[in-house]
Amino acid sequence: MSRLRGVLIGSALGLLAAGCASFPEQPPPAGWSAAQQLTPQAGPVPELPGELPKGPGQGQQPGQQPTPVPPPQGCKDFNPAVVGTCLNPVSGVALTDVNQTTGAVTALAAERTGRLLRVTKDVDPVEVAKFEVDPAGDGGLTGLTLSPTYAEDQLVFVYVTTATDNRVLRFAPGDVPKPVLTGIPKGPTGNRGVLAYDRAGALLVATGDGGNPAAAADPNSLAGKVLRIDANGQPAPGNPTAGSRVLASGLKSPAGLCVSGDGAKTWVTDAGATADLLYRVEAGKALGDPAWSWPERPGVAGCASFSNQVMVATSATPGVLNLPMNPDGGFTGKPEAGMTGEEGFGRIGPLVMLDDTTALAGTVNKNPGGAPVSSDDRVVIIVRDAGSVGGKD
Repeated sequence: MSRLRGVLIGSALGLLAAGCASFPEQPPPAGWSAAQQLTPQAGPVPELPGELPKGPGQGQQPGQQPTPVPPPQGCKDFNPAVVGTCLNPVSGVALTDVNQTTGAVTALAAERTGRLLRVTKDVDPVEVAKFEVDPAGDGGLTGLTLSPTYAEDQLVFVYVTTATDNRVLRFAPGDVPKPVLTGIPKGPTGNRGVLAYDRAGALLVATGDGGNPAAAADPNSLAGKVLRIDANGQPAPGNPTAGSRVLASGLKSPAGLCVSGDGAKTWVTDAGATADLLYRVEAGKALGDPAWSWPERPGVAGCASFSNQVMVATSATPGVLNLPMNPDGGFTGKPEAGMTGEEGFGRIGPLVMLDDTTALAGTVNKNPGGAPVSSDDRVVIIVRDAGSVGGKD
């Protein structure tokens, strides 16, 4: 059995072993319309047919020549690593199923303009929900994650900008969204927010400063923070300050939030005042000095914390940036650009680690300055080079 298959199976068993969540009823928010229901599906299943699909040049041995792949024809993309096509710029991705028989991958894709779609290779995208959002500036539908017990409860969490605030919502098939956390300050900028779960099952929420840098330093404001909450929006057990949702503070406009496989390291990317930034999140502390900064502003976006590197997507330049890392989380060299040529998919926004070799990503080539192909924007599987894989978290 391959290393990739083994890690996926372990992750799936962890999901299947978790219990179901229960939530109190809350009034439904305005500005949402149901679309075709999301057919209940399990998360990645215990018996996988082998490795997830790889694109040409992905995960190959040094010196091995990639297999040529024809260019896209309309929405048809011949690259086996492509899961979904002909989307608007993608702001969030989540893996929902791997078919045991066919190996087909199914995922959710969020668009900043408010659509949430189910995508499967060579199948037309299906709209699951449509949120009424305010996409002005950097707001809109910007965050997406699944419940840790998604295989049982089918719960999906999103971060949206409304006419009055930024907020976290949850919903399940056949139900209307319910607010989890509301009143996150909204402003002319700094409305973007992203979501992730930590290994303890708490929901992490990275929020923008709403255009007010002072709010990011205010412990009583939800703006400019990494928050840690339960599924009802209350402070999660074990937070640094009892009764407070704040895990760390000092963000401007976060675009990526990722937790390592062992849960020991949490990272957040941010569009700072003078540079793009990557922070390591330490509970109870202001974010302080970044772990890395990019004055040239490549548009750092989603991130994935592998065992021996942090991969950062870039939305203003093609490809990803790989930061080699030691087990303690210190970087051992300068960022190395990857997936910048024909083996890449252009500009990438959201990025979610699936295991220690694989990530799910969404492209943003239709944004101004991009160079979209006919099948853009896309949801894709990224397999990092075999030579870069070290020990597991």
